[in-house]
Amino acid sequence: MLEAPTAKVDVILPVLNERDAIPWVLDRMPKGCNPIVVDNGSDDGSAEVAAEHGAQVVSESRRGFGAACFAGLEAATAPVVAFMDCDASLDPGDLEAICGPVLDGEADLVLGARKAEAGALPLHGRVANRYLARRVRRLCGAQVTDIGPMRAARREALLDLGISDRRSGWPLEMVLRAGLAGWRIAELQVPYTARIGKSKVTGTVRGTLRAVKDMRAQLAKAREAAHHR
Repeated sequence: MLEAPTAKVDVILPVLNERDAIPWVLDRMPKGCNPIVVDNGSDDGSAEVAAEHGAQVVSESRRGFGAACFAGLEAATAPVVAFMDCDASLDPGDLEAICGPVLDGEADLVLGARKAEAGALPLHGRVANRYLARRVRRLCGAQVTDIGPMRAARREALLDLGISDRRSGWPLEMVLRAGLAGWRIAELQVPYTARIGKSKVTGTVRGTLRAVKDMRAQLAKAREAAHHR
């Protein structure tokens, strides 16, 4: 499917010191997928490694997962974009299944629900994801089980959503806004393995607390928006 010239997908890969994982990820990118590595202030040579492995590299000096994702979205030119972590926890080979329903017009947003191997997701991460998924279902009706990092949608539609978070709330805000806008949201399971290196969010107390704060803010906004529908 992705091999067709009209089915090109830009894959946005936010990066912060991921040089050891980048080659594995980029070498497994499916045909028809153009990787856009967004360097979010790495000091380990991640940008250079990405360029050496054929990726389009974008620099985003403003720190934050959402800032990196938005920079990649702005740099993208393909009609369909995908997002995924670049820490080797997700296999780019699964992008074909995730992008397929969007390319075929069967869904507006497809999320990869992580089927985690033992030890790949910390307990607090699993608990938080179950809680967030439950809140999403109640607030906007999207039948999701995970707010996972692998996802695909149409670029222009994503820009029109007006996602404003530039930190850890970006993934949740995308799903909430899409659900409240009546998007067709689908979910497919994808394998999830132990990442290379330490997580900048769940791997530190500071990162976890910041993510909690950002996501609480998005839930509050969505609750307000749902109340006024």
